[in-house]
Amino acid sequence: MDLAVPHIGWNGIKAQQPSRLFAGLEGDEKFYFVHSYYVAPEDPGCILTTTDYGIKYTSGIQMGEVMATQFHPEKSGRAGLTVLGNFLDSSREMITLRSGSEPTRLAKRIIACLDVRANDHGDLVVTKGDQYDVREDGDVRNLGKPVELARRYYEEGADEITFLNITGFRDFPLSDMPMLEVLRRTSENVFVPLTIGGGIRDFTDRNGTFYSALEVASEYFRSGADKISIGSDAVLIVEEVLKTGRASGMSSIEQISRVYGNQAVVISVDPRRVYVTSPDEAPDHHVIRTSLPGPNGEQYCWYQCTIKGGREGRDLDAVTLARTCEELGAGEILLNCIDRDGTNSGFDLELIDAVKNAVTIPVIASSGAGSGEHFLEVFTETGAEAALAAGIFHRKEVGIGEVKNFLKDKVEIRPA
Repeated sequence: MDLAVPHIGWNGIKAQQPSRLFAGLEGDEKFYFVHSYYVAPEDPGCILTTTDYGIKYTSGIQMGEVMATQFHPEKSGRAGLTVLGNFLDSSREMITLRSGSEPTRLAKRIIACLDVRANDHGDLVVTKGDQYDVREDGDVRNLGKPVELARRYYEEGADEITFLNITGFRDFPLSDMPMLEVLRRTSENVFVPLTIGGGIRDFTDRNGTFYSALEVASEYFRSGADKISIGSDAVLIVEEVLKTGRASGMSSIEQISRVYGNQAVVISVDPRRVYVTSPDEAPDHHVIRTSLPGPNGEQYCWYQCTIKGGREGRDLDAVTLARTCEELGAGEILLNCIDRDGTNSGFDLELIDAVKNAVTIPVIASSGAGSGEHFLEVFTETGAEAALAAGIFHRKEVGIGEVKNFLKDKVEIRPA
């Protein structure tokens, strides 16, 4: 079965019995799933809904006043809020939900990403760089306030929201980290999954108090995050694993996935192309033959991992990083491509394909989106489960609804 595990994303349900949970639903709604196991009840009479992902499995049960769902209503937008309202109101009518004969299908996800940092006046703003340079005419680009933009993207139909904290905030006591308040306020009005990245590692604040990466992640989860994203720290972790030949069991990836599950850990990779004339020039790296020759006509390249916001390259390739992080417990890979960032020239399909073929967990494509055609291209020419964009949404060059309307009837999506 060539499907990613965990099963992450928006899928449908098929009703097997009447329920008040269905009041106000049409039957074609999609709900947010994130799980690695499925339920197979011995008593088929308790099955409320089924969903398909390689096999048909039970995604909801009901016996009398006991109701439970495999999907997450609280993260399923308006449809999920309807289900929760029905659950709380016992006077709602028992509804037989219309269900077609076709299997349900997992939707491709469109993710809005907000790079958040403090500007020169100390205000938190959403910004966007070109090849990671976020300044324009000497000032940090200010594309809006993070909470307001996240709300707008949710209302436009974003399937997930990702916050990337690109300011260190290293001196703050953990309880006062500015991104915690952003998450709290966002989660009050945004009912799709929230991911937070940046600064999720061990640190000591200005008062000399030490916090482990697990403690930092835990505070983010308590503030409303559903997933955390680990970037530069993942590179250093993998380098140590390759050097010693074994996992320590104490890395941030291992600790967080052990406590919260691998579906809660996203690895954010920032690679750039390194061209070579033959695979022999980089025997320790995953080299591909490219359809985009290098500056001197090179026909091969490998993808060098970087840290510190792309400023420092390491002797580690993206495929090795992704594969090792999966082994350590990561549940998803976010692939940024420095060469494509801010170019609006489309995703690096060769990078995405190489990594997707190396792992069994979901892959999110990022960097380079400039049109609906680029999203269609990445979904039809690679196995990526999701695609992320930032600048085109912030600048309103292309809207989330516009992307989804373009993809409609071409790939499986959740309508905006």
